[in-house]
Formats: sequence, C-alpha cells, structure tokens
Amino acid sequence: MLFDGITARRVPTPRYEAQVLERDGDPADAAAVVFVHGNVSSSLFWQQAMLDLPEAFRAVAVDLRGFGGSETLPVDARRGLRDYSEDLEAVIAALGLGVPHLVGWSMGGGVVLQYALDNPARSLTLQAPVSPYGFGGTAGADGRRLTDDDAGTGAGGVNPDFVARLGAGDTGADAPTSPRSVFRATYVHAGFESPHEDVWVASMLTTAIGEGNYPGTSTASSSWPGFAPGEWGVLNTMAPGRLDLSPIVELAEKPPILWIHGDADAIVSDASLFDANVLGRLGAIPGWPGEEAAPAQPMVSQTRHVLEAYRGAGGAVTEVELAGCGHSPHLELPGEFNRALAAHLGKADPFPYS
Repeated sequence: MLFDGITARRVPTPRYEAQVLERDGDPADAAAVVFVHGNVSSSLFWQQAMLDLPEAFRAVAVDLRGFGGSETLPVDARRGLRDYSEDLEAVIAALGLGVPHLVGWSMGGGVVLQYALDNPARSLTLQAPVSPYGFGGTAGADGRRLTDDDAGTGAGGVNPDFVARLGAGDTGADAPTSPRSVFRATYVHAGFESPHEDVWVASMLTTAIGEGNYPGTSTASSSWPGFAPGEWGVLNTMAPGRLDLSPIVELAEKPPILWIHGDADAIVSDASLFDANVLGRLGAIPGWPGEEAAPAQPMVSQTRHVLEAYRGAGGAVTEVELAGCGHSPHLELPGEFNRALAAHLGKADPFPYS
C-alpha cells in the first residue's frame, strides 16, 4: 500500500509507538512538514501530497494512536484532542524535527490547532478542519453550546453497521454503510474516481474499534435525541464541552494559517450530514424538536469566525475554497492543493522562533 518513494517505520516515544511515513531522500536537517490524518483514516492518505511537496522540505506523516500502523491505546475524551496532540509532540521530539510546519485534515486539523496552542509551529495548514468549537451541538458563529451535556454529539450518533463493517474489514461496496461506500459518498465529491481507492479503503480499515477508540462510549441524555458523549473514544474528543480551539486567537506568536476546503463537503459544512440536528431536520432521526432547540451547527461559519478574529489579532490567514470539491481537496484537486500548500510554506518565515 506504500507508494514508490515513501517509506514506513516505527518510532518509539514515551507516550506510544508510532508509525510514520517519510519521503525517501529528504535531508534530515530540512524544515519538516508534518501531515496529520483525520478520523477513520491514516497517514496512507497523505502519500501523494508528500511526494509532491517541494524538495526543500522534509515530508513526514504520523499515524495517530489507534490508526494505521501505530500502537492502539485508549483515548481519554475528557481531554479533548490532547491525547493526540501530545502524541504528535512526542513523535516530533523523537524525530528531532524542531519547530515544524503542520498540515491537518478534518479531525487532524483540530489536532494541529491543539498542538499550536501548546507548542510553537512554523505554519498551520487546515484542510476541511473540524470546527474550533467541536463537532455538533453548537449554534451561531461563536459556538454557543445547545445543552449542558452536549446531547446529540459523540459516539452515540455513529451508525452501528458502519462500525461493524469497519471491524470486519469489509472492502465491498454493496451496502451504503460499507467503508468504501462511505468514502465515495462523503469523503469525496460525487463521481470522483481514483486508481488508489483500495489504498484509501485499506487506510480506513486500520481504525481500531472499541470503547476506548472508535467510536467510543455513549451516555443517556434527557435531551433529544437521547444520547450524549461518554468519557472515552475518538468521537467524544470533539464534543463541544471537551474541545474549544478558539484560544488560538490569543497566541502571542501566531503561525500563518492556510485554510483550504471544498464547498461540496458532506462532513464539515454548515449543513453536515453527520450532524444529528441536520439528520433530525431531514427526518432521518425521529422527534426533532425544531430549529430553535436543535439547529444545524454552522461548522464552516464558525471556523471563518475564529480565523477572522485570528487575522484581526495580527495573524496571517489565507482561505482557499474549492468549488465542487468535497472533504478531501488533496485527493480530489491535488494540483490546487499542492499549489496552495507550496505557496503557503514559501511565505512562512523560515526562522520565526529564536
């Protein structure tokens, strides 16, 4: 499943044993660009972007715990995305990468924002990132929480048949809940085809299944739709009561940010098909209490709101919105993605920290 020019190796750290991908021939002392995958995926998704990276940089992609070839350890969702960001910090230290450029996709966008809250970074690239206010359960550009227990968010909202098919290693496309069908319907825009689709599906199937990993635990709620996030597992890390990345605006040293996303994204949008409130409005979940109590989360608008505040506080932000593109610009429109990333890296100060 590795492309020519990409090598995998295991890296022991004090936190976990990570698998990383590296581009062959990159000098060890070059400025590192570290790619971080999203949920239900792995570093395999980044291979072509790594190969296309300008030669002046060192390309590295990290498998988060419970994904790809990395060690499976439980995820404490009470810490938001910090288990992942601290794992990333440990890998960067073990590899001696210094102050890196970071590229995060979807959940990985949240991971690199959390990393930047706690560590210096040369630049941040956010591809279709999770909202700074988490996934689901908030309203308005400022991320107002709808209920105290974040009802309708976290592990309770996942389709159990999709989880079962992930665990069983289903590579088919006969069922709409198979990983391949979900990739085609939500990871990319309608009609997208790739000669590497088997690689992407294999990457999805590396997801560790269980209460401590994907999807995690769930608890009952007195609010519609009757469930709230538990304390463990991937999906619960992004419940709004656990995750608030808006303090990025307050950083004293603000790395330049590239925000690149598609306008046909089914996963991260202002009307996400993975938002329980959107599904309730569409009738897919019965008993929806209405727009006032359970509005759709304006995910893209929330990201724009925070990044505009970041710019207003002195940070540099570049937004690239791609027409007709879904959740995976680096796969769907690689030329546009690579040009935007190269331009972003070229403008970043190579020595922003003493």
